[in-house]
Amino acid sequence: MSENHGDSVRDDIFSKAVRAGKRTYFFDVKSTRGNDLYLTITESKKRFHDDGNHSFEKHKIFLYKEDFEKFSEGLTEALDKIVDLRSGDNEFVDPEEEMEDENKHVDGNKFEKSEVFTDVNFEDLED
Repeated sequence: MSENHGDSVRDDIFSKAVRAGKRTYFFDVKSTRGNDLYLTITESKKRFHDDGNHSFEKHKIFLYKEDFEKFSEGLTEALDKIVDLRSGDNEFVDPEEEMEDENKHVDGNKFEKSEVFTDVNFEDLED
């Protein structure tokens, strides 16, 4: 595939579409007039209108060769952090879920976090 822009021809070298739920991500490798390669990442989401028609909302990032390494490092670091926060003792807590947890009910009675009691074995407290 190629696109005409004035006197120049820009080639699409590679294209990969990734469907993820309600969104589709497009990864497109293209070449510049000087035959350098760059990447466009496009997020596309279908939007429905009140009249029943739809359109696609798109957001695009252009990533040039001088930024590939730093972008890759940043993305990898962010994804690794997500894995770290979602695993083991570092599990990420959604602030909304945390607020719901603070207002849990037991036997129909609402209690505050400070009102939570645990079973105590008094024999364990003896000298």
